[in-house]
Amino acid sequence: MYMPPAFKDEDRDSIFACMRAARLANLVTATAEGPQVSPLPLLLDESEGEFGTLHGHLARANPQWRMPAIGEAVAVFMGPDAYITPSWYETKRETGKVVPTWNYVTVHAHGPVEFYDDTQRLLAVVTRLTQLHEASRAKPWAVSDAPADYMAAQLRGIVGLRIPITRLEGKKKMSQNRSEADRRGVAQGLADSERPEERAAAGLIAT
Repeated sequence: MYMPPAFKDEDRDSIFACMRAARLANLVTATAEGPQVSPLPLLLDESEGEFGTLHGHLARANPQWRMPAIGEAVAVFMGPDAYITPSWYETKRETGKVVPTWNYVTVHAHGPVEFYDDTQRLLAVVTRLTQLHEASRAKPWAVSDAPADYMAAQLRGIVGLRIPITRLEGKKKMSQNRSEADRRGVAQGLADSERPEERAAAGLIAT
């Protein structure tokens, strides 16, 4: 990933927070048949390995798992992002020498990908993912709420994946390269937005 020094995020807590907050990631593998990409919910286990381990599953009908990966896989997580209009910059009023840009937060997690179809491991990862995303509900749904034979049939339709992370790249492009006055203008412009993701980005800008 292109990484200007001003935008490099090396804080592990910040990187893990972005990965946890992203409800969907893109799994990318290079194969002899070309790049393969699947959007997937992935669970981060921070306690497993030096940089954590990702767990998830994909449809058995998805050909990505059948294609041997060339090198490591990359899971791409996206945080808040927003279009930045030059109209928010103090520099626009001073010199007019400004152009639009885009602010965003992203994490690329690299590691070897393992696909598997062991029923007990699949049940475990489905259960963990369900618990993660149901936790905030007043009455969480549980895997055990479904009939056992129905769940067994559903598990036959998926393939599990595990990625022990070997390298993390965090990038937080939030107007760090602009003056304090420009950053204040951007933060205020985003804070006034009707888009929740843009208001979230406003809180990440140092003013």
